[in-house]
Amino acid sequence: MSIRSAVMRRRLAAAVALAATLLGASACAENSDHPKPKQTEYQEGKLRVLASSELSDMDEVLKAAKAATGVGVELTMSGTLDAVEQIASGKADGKYDAVWLSSNDYLRLRPEAAGKLSSETPVMSSPVALGVKPEALARLGWKPESVTWSAVHEAVAGGKLTYGMTDPVRSNSGYSALISVASGLSGAQAALTDADVAKAQPMLKGFFTGQKLTSGSSGWLATAYAQRGDVDALVNYESVLLSMNRDAKTNLTVIRPLDGVVTAHYPLTLLTSAPAGARESGRVLTEYLSGGEAQKAITEKTFRRPVAAGVTPAAGLNPDKRRELPFPGTRSVADGLLASYENELRRPSRTVYVLDTSGSMSEEDRIGRLKAALTDLTGTGSSGTGERFRDREEVTLLPFGDKVKKVLTHTVEPGNPGPALDAIRGDVKSLQPDGGTAIYSSLQAAYQQLGKGNADAFTSIVLMTDGENTAGAGAKQFDAFYAGLPEAQKHTPVFAVLFGDSDRKELAHITELTGGRLFDATDGNGSLDGAFEEIRGYQ
Repeated sequence: MSIRSAVMRRRLAAAVALAATLLGASACAENSDHPKPKQTEYQEGKLRVLASSELSDMDEVLKAAKAATGVGVELTMSGTLDAVEQIASGKADGKYDAVWLSSNDYLRLRPEAAGKLSSETPVMSSPVALGVKPEALARLGWKPESVTWSAVHEAVAGGKLTYGMTDPVRSNSGYSALISVASGLSGAQAALTDADVAKAQPMLKGFFTGQKLTSGSSGWLATAYAQRGDVDALVNYESVLLSMNRDAKTNLTVIRPLDGVVTAHYPLTLLTSAPAGARESGRVLTEYLSGGEAQKAITEKTFRRPVAAGVTPAAGLNPDKRRELPFPGTRSVADGLLASYENELRRPSRTVYVLDTSGSMSEEDRIGRLKAALTDLTGTGSSGTGERFRDREEVTLLPFGDKVKKVLTHTVEPGNPGPALDAIRGDVKSLQPDGGTAIYSSLQAAYQQLGKGNADAFTSIVLMTDGENTAGAGAKQFDAFYAGLPEAQKHTPVFAVLFGDSDRKELAHITELTGGRLFDATDGNGSLDGAFEEIRGYQ
């Protein structure tokens, strides 16, 4: 089974979408100017690097590297597993000179990628960890140095601990956490096997009942966690949790479970397709980053652990050793674990797609682009992990013009996803553009729809509009409506897609109010299908 291979073929234009940054950077991204286009051809002394999204916190270190070596770096952020697909498929050839992911472990399971990697040098490391609020720690009576994954599972399954975690299908921190938990609960003494996963599955299902936040990036997860206030813990890289304590003024106790964790080693890896000049620049940059000055800056600025001997880790990095858990040894186990998480283990999703089908959507075939993006998102019954709506997922299409036109809801049946997926594709095909643009009234209808169903699910609203609000309720009326929602419903974020002539300020207000995020699909900044796909990690 391939992870998202078909998806990546559709969405390479969105590779730069949402360079999800750590902590505060993600909060201000929605109000930033349009990003400058990435360079498409190699320029002497400027490396084009496909990178894990959390490496946006390396900006100061890379500026110092340029001053010292003359080598500049242009990072294109991507989820680790998405980046793997680009490399393995050959789509990264000629587009990037190097790749800098949190881990190359999954990449090594792809035989077609073996000849695409030239050299790799670990630059720093950070293990998966659990960050727990002081009050939750006291309530549980835990001693941080002796906590195990089994103890975490017991607390979660007993309803005593809730947490947030990134999506394993799209984020390596989430996948590393999934492997860590599965290894710990199964008692595996080596790389996970299918038998280990099967043994752990009942306990894993109990463990994921406590997941109250999901995300496609560490940055938004940190921001959402701070906004929510009702989630006890976060599972993420140690570096992210410690950076939150420093920058977001949280007070999380960072725990590396005693029975072992998966560690990210961030290897800077040159691609064989890179020009000779780029390979030399990569060698110079790697040498600088491995040196004492850069290693000291890395650990102090990012809380990642240094790899150079003699460099003291930053204050707050616990020196106690932990067992290093191995990555699954075969692709079938790695992919099977992801498929199990996606369709069986995690809480189900309920999503309302609030779709602008006003008259302006007939311009420039916008309605055609919307239909194509939603059809691709839906997938088919034979689509692989991450390439279709999940089993147990409730999908509602709410097309609107100057009022809500229809409310079309389907739930994907486990083991028999075809009928629901066929019905969704049929509903998408029938969308027609006409009428005005009632954004706020339609959002109110979406919240009302989600208030009717299963509360034990990840809920979200996806808003796609190509214009400004011209009908129905206004911004102040919506703000008042939102303020009057039950507290639990206020945790439903709106993920808005900037498209066509939509009003950035208007959509930014909606996402900020609801704790969501703005995705840019305007010309030159991404694609509509890429934006929809990116949002999947947050649902």
